[in-house]
Amino acid sequence: MNYSKHETAIIDDGALIGNETRVWHWVHICGGAKIGTKCSLGQNVFVGNRVVVGNNVKIQNNVSVYDNVTLEDDVFCGPSMVFTNVYNPRSAVTRKDEYRDTLVKIGATLGANCTIVCGVTIGKYAFVGAGSVVNKDVPDFALMVGVPAKQIGWMSRFGERMDLPLKGNATYLCPHTKDQYVLSENGVSLV
Repeated sequence: MNYSKHETAIIDDGALIGNETRVWHWVHICGGAKIGTKCSLGQNVFVGNRVVVGNNVKIQNNVSVYDNVTLEDDVFCGPSMVFTNVYNPRSAVTRKDEYRDTLVKIGATLGANCTIVCGVTIGKYAFVGAGSVVNKDVPDFALMVGVPAKQIGWMSRFGERMDLPLKGNATYLCPHTKDQYVLSENGVSLV
């Protein structure tokens, strides 16, 4: 075991956990879960069987990552944010064969108390504001806020709002990293 685990954490047999990952108080990781290296799973996190978590992912307190969710490398899940996996749940109707896949791409941030409705893709380095409800796909680098979430801008890999219009053609140079971004009809891309 090359990861650290608090004594109250439950890790079911079969779970794969990468080196240098930290598993905090009252975490439950199901046996089919795959978790990368250098991750942090905060207090009271649940990770389902059919979940893949990349490297250097931070899952803050009180987050449940249900089946059919994939988190790529460097994803940040803020405190008490919510994933779902059934679009139209009913207690009296079994829908375990109707789980919808959710993909959160590299470097994305999901703010505290936001909700990600199942079946969507969150683009690379996108930023979902605290309390927002995402019910459709999010473009790479998009800044999303509100209920339902709407795009209000663009975020850099450094995690700061870029001075770019929502549409059109423009460029932006990050003052911190010197990364250059190009806005076109296809959205924002990193040069």
